[in-house]
Amino acid sequence: QLPDQQKTSESPLSWFRGMYLSPALHPLNKTFVKGNKWKDVDSTQEKRRSFLHDFCKKYNSRKKLQTHLVHLVSRIYVEDRHKVLYCEVPKAGCSNWKRVLMVLNGLAASAHNISHDDVHYGKHLRKLDSYDLKGIYTRLNMYTKFIFVRDPMERLVSAFRDKFEHPNSYYHPVFGKAIIKKYRHNADEDALKTGSGVKFKEFIQYLLDSHRPVGMDIHWEQVSKLCYPCLINYDFIGKFETLEEDANYFLQLVGAPADLKFPKFKDRHSSDERTSAEVVRQYLKELSKEDRQLTYDFYYLDYLMFNYTSP
Repeated sequence: QLPDQQKTSESPLSWFRGMYLSPALHPLNKTFVKGNKWKDVDSTQEKRRSFLHDFCKKYNSRKKLQTHLVHLVSRIYVEDRHKVLYCEVPKAGCSNWKRVLMVLNGLAASAHNISHDDVHYGKHLRKLDSYDLKGIYTRLNMYTKFIFVRDPMERLVSAFRDKFEHPNSYYHPVFGKAIIKKYRHNADEDALKTGSGVKFKEFIQYLLDSHRPVGMDIHWEQVSKLCYPCLINYDFIGKFETLEEDANYFLQLVGAPADLKFPKFKDRHSSDERTSAEVVRQYLKELSKEDRQLTYDFYYLDYLMFNYTSP
């Protein structure tokens, strides 16, 4: 919560100053990058940055969005030692990124012995919205801001598989029960009681419903609403599809210890097949053509911003 004097002493518009895209892209500081091995990754990175910057100039969402600064930065994690800000996109390598941030911050010796619960419930890392307005503003302008994204349909199917196809003490009773109650005709008593066994088609009905029985969740919220890429000028755009090389290049850029490499392991359900384009195709077969189109429309901005090919 912000102190009352801060809430009243500054006009809402002043909180946005300096947050919008500048006319030119800031060059990345490549002082720490050694050798030519990163040449292709760097070239791809510059193309992604230019593409997003040009898209945002064209789309010009500044006129359409008036959101409080503290809300804009609520998904951003801070690592002060290496001066980095990471906007968390669930199902795009976020668990391992938080492990890496903990190592960078001196909170752990290795990313490999940090448990899933420690990563997500340990409260070891600070979020940007926990600072006062000056602290938020300074870090947004001085730190290297990065984001990792993923093909929207892959991310959506990955979230569904993780939360609804495995036992889950939160998603089944909270989301599962509400989804089954509203979208399954003649649901049996056990399903209504436990919320287990949600079908992908039912999940999509919930996602597309303007009167959802239960709110949105960060695991399937659009990246455009999690990280506001046209309001916050991200310096580095990584993709899940090239996760390892993008991540290790980024670690070079920010001067991370030479022995710190991005972890390769799958955080949970490690025996499951990774959600690939082929896996996604199998799930989309369960939907009508109209629902497939509406689901694509739901993530339309994410497809455009990050130059993903429509399915």
